[in-house]
Amino acid sequence: MAFTLIIGNKNYSSWSMRPWVLMKEAGIAFTEQRVRLDNNDAGFQFKQTVLPVNPAGKVPVLIDSLLDANTAIWDSLAICEYLSEAYHELQLWPSDKATRARARSLCAEMHSGLSHLRSHFPMNIEAHLPELGARVLLEQAGLRTDLARVVNMWQIELAQNRGPMLFGKFSIVDAFFAPVCMRIRSYALPVPDDVQAYVDRLVALPSVKQWMREALLEKDFIPSQEPYRSAPQ
Repeated sequence: MAFTLIIGNKNYSSWSMRPWVLMKEAGIAFTEQRVRLDNNDAGFQFKQTVLPVNPAGKVPVLIDSLLDANTAIWDSLAICEYLSEAYHELQLWPSDKATRARARSLCAEMHSGLSHLRSHFPMNIEAHLPELGARVLLEQAGLRTDLARVVNMWQIELAQNRGPMLFGKFSIVDAFFAPVCMRIRSYALPVPDDVQAYVDRLVALPSVKQWMREALLEKDFIPSQEPYRSAPQ
């Protein structure tokens, strides 16, 4: 297969991180095309680049040129499901049916829920904002509820599957929660020791380390992506 994965800035684009980390960790070859998250308006480069391949005008987008160079798969969950079908032998989901159903449920909850966590704490790998994290967590009850939910779901799976990842070996669900781990780090969110240990293990994966390293190398401060800072630290 010949894949092109269109992504946004690695420092900010949490949705782009999911399929990128999955493909890297699973050893699925692809060409990366990064589009700067300059602005969501139609006249800017981001929309001009993305809209021709994805009518939703968002990243990530996966293009499988062997399928059809004009056919794109967008949305991180759709991309991961497509890859799971294309590389069934890699077992990107847990092999057991019941466990796989639970893993899909966790991904779907991340995909459609946890809105307070995602809106109040946007992914920003370069930033280190522990004081702000503590203050916003104290102010926002919905944020505390979201964080407690993350802790609960992770603790259940880690206890049942005995790690090192949420369902034993690395799978799509870990790629989906990688951006949450970035938020826990950037905003120094308080989590129990077993959850922090999972965060540390996930951050140590070669794919995640590479994404973080390349995010730091971008040195591309985009004001529209920075609700809490007016300049780099």
